[in-house]
Amino acid sequence: MTILQALEGYYHRLAERGAVASPGWSSEKFGWVIEIDADGGLIDVIDLHDTRGKKPKTVLYQVPAAVKRTVGIVPNFLWDKTAYVLGRTAGNDKRTAEEHARFVAFHQQRLAGQTDEGLTALLRFLERWRPEHFDGTRFRPEMLDANVMFRLAGERRFIHQRPAARALVEKGEADVGAATAFCLITGEQAPIARLHPSIKGVEGAQTAGAALVSFNLDAFTSLGKEQGANAPTSAVAAFRYGAALNHLLTRDGPNRVRRPIGDATVVFWADARNAEGSHADAAEAAEGWFAGVNDPPTDAEEEAKIGRDMDAIAQGRALADLRPDILPGTRFYVLGLSPNAARLSVRFWLTGEFSEFAENLAAHYRDLHIEPRPFNWGGAPSVFRLLVRTTALLQEAKNIPPQLAGEVMRAVLTGGRYPQSLLAAVMIRLRAGDDPLSGWHVAVIRAVLTRDHRKDRKKEDVPVSLAPDEPNKAYQLGRLFAVLEAAQRMALGKVNATIRDRYFGAASATPATVFPLLLRGVQNHLARLRKDGRGGWVEREITDILDKLPPDLPRSLPLLEQGRFVVGYYHQRKEQFKGRPDVAAAIQDDDEGSDQ
Repeated sequence: MTILQALEGYYHRLAERGAVASPGWSSEKFGWVIEIDADGGLIDVIDLHDTRGKKPKTVLYQVPAAVKRTVGIVPNFLWDKTAYVLGRTAGNDKRTAEEHARFVAFHQQRLAGQTDEGLTALLRFLERWRPEHFDGTRFRPEMLDANVMFRLAGERRFIHQRPAARALVEKGEADVGAATAFCLITGEQAPIARLHPSIKGVEGAQTAGAALVSFNLDAFTSLGKEQGANAPTSAVAAFRYGAALNHLLTRDGPNRVRRPIGDATVVFWADARNAEGSHADAAEAAEGWFAGVNDPPTDAEEEAKIGRDMDAIAQGRALADLRPDILPGTRFYVLGLSPNAARLSVRFWLTGEFSEFAENLAAHYRDLHIEPRPFNWGGAPSVFRLLVRTTALLQEAKNIPPQLAGEVMRAVLTGGRYPQSLLAAVMIRLRAGDDPLSGWHVAVIRAVLTRDHRKDRKKEDVPVSLAPDEPNKAYQLGRLFAVLEAAQRMALGKVNATIRDRYFGAASATPATVFPLLLRGVQNHLARLRKDGRGGWVEREITDILDKLPPDLPRSLPLLEQGRFVVGYYHQRKEQFKGRPDVAAAIQDDDEGSDQ
């Protein structure tokens, strides 16, 4: 099923519960309504903002459908921004006077012959209005360039909600000679949409909306067709998919991942249908579960419950056993959209049975499993949180590599291999100074290596916790580095720069160059430790690890082996002081603060 077909199908579910506008209508943000009397005289300007939060917010209202504007001047019906309605704008736009004149002329034509009190009052207001009237006391500067609509004094409904106005909207303008074609979404012969709807809410895209489907250059067209004729979609189907997608993209909406994954704004929805028909409750249950995984709740108990679900599914339990309210066979859709000038790019589009998504998510968290758990790990960290902690400079969301984010999300949801660029990005951050003892980087490294092993059994598995007898030499070199660092810290106490600060990146990449230097240097530390009887176990650990390594250390380690080096280092550092609390306290082990 294509993206547009799935969205058009989702529209029908939303329409059943009145969550989206009907054809000819759209949901737009408003903060102001102009109240007029029957003669078109100004009575008041009323603030509609939602003031319950810290900042006043505009409110969504269903109004006659917004027109698609490119470079032309096209007014909306019965509402618009102040430049069109009142002839005033915050800037110095030379087109403002023309926009206002076009708005007035358009309504004089559409409302000619109307006898409804509200519509005639609006027409009289427009004929009497002059832009300089805005400087009166009832209007405020913050209204400029905002959407405004009208209401007749003494009524609660707006003018566009009056029966006569609704009849005009539903009748629409005569579309003489409209081209018809086979609709690629519905499969029906119908008038096609010349321009597709604007999509709003994608992070980084134009606030006025961007196009998911558009043809604005000859290079994009074929056989001399213009604009929408190149991908024939009926006007009704285009409206439906646009309304559904704009609903999904509502900020803080339940079907939108709260934080973008890289530059991709991610939305999702379910379709629970069987022989008995559509089951909206089951679909909403699937959507709620997926939302909890990708935006873990702040409630610790709920987060722990999600973690338990993941563990159970990873161990082979069926999703139906854990969540009987999610029907077997429920279809699920995940769409990632990225900004691209005035258009949108599809970063990823994933479909399948919901149980498959759940199993793939559980496999992802199973692959991330590392002992001891990373600092502040929680129940099941989101993909966004993982990427921020392990790939972003200064742990800022804007620094997540956008292409990498999309590839990682695709790998998580499909169960495919993680991109090798993820491992490279994590290693770059570790060399740049990120602390491996936080555990987040190590968990991601182990996930990449473990999934490679699962997909190709010729590759080595990676231990979950400390494995002293692990045959992999890179893992043992990481352990050795941790012991040498411990010897330095035990002998010298707190120092400005440990060997990890100076040599961690080089030791993991070119061990034959770095380790001879470190082994010579540790002799001085061991001599100091022997004097107070603390060095015995350190010497035994070094000897034991060296016995597992070949006499000639590798001159270089490839990227995958560098990852194993980091895992070995983390395991050794976290486990080597178990049973030695006096030693750990004496050197003021900083593991617990490493995530700060």
